[in-house]
Amino acid sequence: MQRALVIGASGGIGAALAAALSERGADVTALSRHRDGLDVTDMASVDRVLGGQTGPFDLILVATGILAPPGGEPEKSLTQIDASRMAEVLAVNTIGPALLLRHASRLLPRQGRSVVAVLTARVGSIGDNELGGWYSYRASKAAAGQIVRTAAIEIGRRHREAAVIALHPGTVATPFTESYPGHRKISPAQAAKNLLGVIDGIGPEQSGQFFDWAGKEVPW
Repeated sequence: MQRALVIGASGGIGAALAAALSERGADVTALSRHRDGLDVTDMASVDRVLGGQTGPFDLILVATGILAPPGGEPEKSLTQIDASRMAEVLAVNTIGPALLLRHASRLLPRQGRSVVAVLTARVGSIGDNELGGWYSYRASKAAAGQIVRTAAIEIGRRHREAAVIALHPGTVATPFTESYPGHRKISPAQAAKNLLGVIDGIGPEQSGQFFDWAGKEVPW
């Protein structure tokens, strides 16, 4: 039986991933701020909650993140950048995954295939950025990509059959995307199905890469 750890399981995509894995018959451990008091911006909180988990987990999914601080929205221009709000976005979207990944090696099997997948966003791609704007969110996701890439190298030294990847889920109909009226959105359940389909095809040779919901590689 597959053992899966879903972090951020109270969010729309995280909850759908946990449900889809359970339907597959996986043994799912679902963690969230709402249920477990997990604050990904607080190292003591991360160490308390993740330190209480015992592996091995064949799959670790990180589905945490914010678009902007409460009451705010992504910047459309340089003049809208606010230092404290930018720091908050970076704390959740970049430092949070880094703190979580500190525990990944301990929780993965030493032998056998395993995957660590961090949900990020295509707008974090530097090479794919042709529209501009969204400075804090783009920067936080680009930096998270570097965390994933670097963690893949380190984790791969001890776990030869592990893959550590970044995933773009597409535009999903959740409270996170309510301000995207012009975007075609998919349901969280469909997003979960798409992402798990990509994960199913991932091997250690693809560790350190960035994929979208259809399995296409996204440029860093």
